[in-house]
This record gives sequence, structure tokens and C-alpha cells, in this order.
Amino acid sequence: MSAPYQGELWSRFCDGLKALGHEVLRAESPTDDFNRAEGYRYLTRMLRDGIMRQVEFIDPAYPVLYDLNPAWVSIGSSPDNEYFMSFIDGRLDYCLSGNRGGVHYIGISTKTGGYEKEPALSPSGFIDSTILKTDADGNFEIHLSQKPQPGNWLQMSPATTNLIVRQTFLDRKREKPAQMRLECINPGREPLPLDPYEFPDRLMAVLKYMKGNFDVSGNWTRMFQTAPNSFYPLDQDVYLKAGGDPTIFYAQGYWQLHADEALVVDVPKLECEFWNFQINNYWSEVVGFNQKPSAVNKSSAKVDDEGRARLVVAHADPGRPNWIPTLGHDRGSMIFRIINGRPPEAPTARLVKMDQISA
Repeated sequence: MSAPYQGELWSRFCDGLKALGHEVLRAESPTDDFNRAEGYRYLTRMLRDGIMRQVEFIDPAYPVLYDLNPAWVSIGSSPDNEYFMSFIDGRLDYCLSGNRGGVHYIGISTKTGGYEKEPALSPSGFIDSTILKTDADGNFEIHLSQKPQPGNWLQMSPATTNLIVRQTFLDRKREKPAQMRLECINPGREPLPLDPYEFPDRLMAVLKYMKGNFDVSGNWTRMFQTAPNSFYPLDQDVYLKAGGDPTIFYAQGYWQLHADEALVVDVPKLECEFWNFQINNYWSEVVGFNQKPSAVNKSSAKVDDEGRARLVVAHADPGRPNWIPTLGHDRGSMIFRIINGRPPEAPTARLVKMDQISA
């Protein structure tokens, strides 16, 4: 029996996991029990996600398009989205097929890199529901390859490693999700059993993936903290490289409220496919993820006669439309996103006392 399987591998993995716990204790992080507890919960969620990505579904010749929900709450994932992912190889060819369903919008992208290698998921191809060709019943096929294909084609490069599907809902109660399946057209071999010589690297990749997530979310939050209760000016290429889609415009920031304060977010009239605003906890997880998320979108927002929406983040109900409750949180990150904005325009945010909300 080799050294890794005499206990050394598991000890090394557990030591690495223990070291990651120090990420929760960063100097700029909150020190109260509530925020620390959420930080350690975030760590367990990243562990679960890392195992799925780096250990369970790693054979690109026999890909699994797996549902990231409801466990995935990484780096401000949207409560209006369903996320699906698969590990793929740009040197192979694939077919993504299924039925369009009734979901409002679908964005499908191929990515290079990976948070286990570097904190990046850079784009290598993209297609969305505005150009997706279907038959009369909503059925479709998308060909994934380096070379252009007739019909629906999703580009890959030799370095492509990931497929990400975002299904975006305006109203989950009324919209039927799309159904999809992914197949490699030219696997070139039969499925392989677990390789005991490769497995140590896969297990260590879980830790690297978790560290990459902490680096991105933690560094962004630390940067946003320097200008609280406002949207921080950050180039869109940063979000795109981190895994965003090219049709999405992001405006992010940091919020922090005392009991008698509120954050007023004014959203201009927007010509777009979709927009939403959400508040996250300190660890960039949407507040109320397992309850009623603290978020508003283009459909649920109440607008004035000119199509503008005033959103109010507050601990207590301010007696106005578009209240976004904090659900016991007093700080965190916040995200405004627009899909296919014409042109995209960020909202404004300002801190007020509760009795000044109407001003």
C-alpha cells in the first residue's frame, strides 16, 4: 500500500481544510457569533460544492450536467436563477439537447480555467435563448465544438473546461424550467473506474477550489467595504473573468445598516430582458436563500408612472413597496444585475434614516 493510502492523504486533506477555516477569521471580517457562524456554514457549502466539482463529476468523456441548486450559494448567485454545470474538455465534441420549457431566459456558456487552478472562469463561448433555435414544441439541440456547426453552435477552445447553464425566472410559480441533457459525441473510450493515482490530486483540488472562492468573494467584499452603501465602480471584465455571462451587467457593493437606518436603491427605467437586486450576507450568500430571498426583480418590483423602482433595504417594514428585509443581518454585499440592457445602467444607493425614506 502506497503512502497516501496509509493515512497520509486524508491527514493532508483535513489539515488543509483546517487551514481554510482561518479565512473566516480575516482581519476585516465581522467578529460576532452570527456572522462567524455563517462563515463556517459557507465553508461547509463550499466543501460540498468542491466535492461535486472535483471528485464526483470529473470525466469529460461521460459528462454529467448537474443541478447546483439548492446547495450552491457561491459569490452572490441569483435567487432568480437555476444553475447547472458540467466538466467538459474542449478537445471533444458534445451535444446539449432538451426542451426550452417556459423559463423567461436561458444563458449557456463555456468557460476556461477553474477556481481550483486560478480564481477565474473565463469565457470561451456563449449562446442564449434570444437566438436559440427550437422546433414548434420547444425542442432543441446545441452542438459544442471548436469548429462551427450548422444550427445552434456553442463555441469551445482547446482550453475549455466547464459548461455553465443559467435559467433565469421572472416568476418561478408560472414558468416551467427547461430540461436538458449533455452527451459527448466522441468519447473515444469506455468509462473509467476510479484511478487511485489521480484521486489524491482530485481531493487536493477540492481545497484549491474552496480557497479560490474565498479569495474572490473575500477580496471583493473587502474592496466594497471601503465605500459602504454604494455601488462600487468595477470593470465588467472582472465579473466576466470570474464566471459571469457577457449579456449580464453587474453592479455590486457593500451595505451596512444600524437599526434606525435604511438603504434606498433607486432603479431607473430600464429597457432590458431582466433585472434584479439582492442583498447578500457578509459571505456573498443571498439573504434568505432557504426562506424568501431578500431580492426584487423586474417582474416583482412595483414601479412608478415613469417605470422607475425605489427599493428599500431595512430591518423593519418601512410601509413602502419593494421592501427588502435584512432577516437578522446588519451587513453584507449587494448585487444589481441586468440582462441584455439597452444600454445597461446602474442604480443609485443612499443611506437614510428610517423617517427620511420618502425624501
